[in-house]
Amino acid sequence: MALELSILYRGSLSSCNYGCEYCPFAKRTNTAAELAIDKAELDRFVNWVESREPDDKIGILFTPWGEALIHRYYQSAIARLSHLPQVTKVAIQTNLACDLDWVKDCNLDTLALWTTFHPTEVSLDRFLQQCQKLDLAQVKYSVGIVGLKEHQYQAQLLRQELDPNVYLWVNAYKRQPDYYHPDDLNLFTQIDPLFPINNQVYDTFGKPCHTGDRVITVDGEGTIRRCHFISDSIGNIYDPNFAASLFPRNCQNQVCRCHIGYVHLPGLNLDKVYGNGILERIPRYRINHS
Repeated sequence: MALELSILYRGSLSSCNYGCEYCPFAKRTNTAAELAIDKAELDRFVNWVESREPDDKIGILFTPWGEALIHRYYQSAIARLSHLPQVTKVAIQTNLACDLDWVKDCNLDTLALWTTFHPTEVSLDRFLQQCQKLDLAQVKYSVGIVGLKEHQYQAQLLRQELDPNVYLWVNAYKRQPDYYHPDDLNLFTQIDPLFPINNQVYDTFGKPCHTGDRVITVDGEGTIRRCHFISDSIGNIYDPNFAASLFPRNCQNQVCRCHIGYVHLPGLNLDKVYGNGILERIPRYRINHS
């Protein structure tokens, strides 16, 4: 039986070229030895995907702790994965600071980017120039911004300047209770009509979730976990019989706060919103902005 699976891959990379104050990996630098380990892990993963049966259907989202695309070995790996018959989608979360010439080597039918604008780290003009390069190359991508109140003006400008067909999502800031006033909620919802879905903490204990069945996370050693928010291992992809560990499970966490977690809750029906763009956070229909 052909395998149909979405994989969120996170290797041992833990460094970033940006210094966002809310991020634990801001301005952290991996050593050459650490990067060599991460590259070996990534090569092994790509080889594993390539070894799968051609009629398997595997979607991949890279969710690195830090920025991966500034390293050429990630660019090469994504380009290679994009051409494999087993791969239905290969996407990555990125701050878009990298050179973009590598996208010409990719299969644009399967490549997609989940990009984020960080106003304290890059100018709006520079970020928009990168987006325009993606537009010219016809690369599918979404753009996001963290919904900090001090970044409202930048978020408005970003929405104004982006191609209207590009979805701009706003990640709600949930570390401070009652952070938003009604005017804040209205403004961010005008920018991102799906913001009210993100601006929630979902009660999930005992509720069905596709993670551990249709969706898994994989680390550099191949360890399988249901999602990034449940630490228990349920197997290893390098075990020939790993598929036996994939079956429907109910959530064991009390709550889910993050898009890459709750988007897989069948009770929310978000697969109907995102369709085959669920990994790169691109809705299946154009979002109408106020």
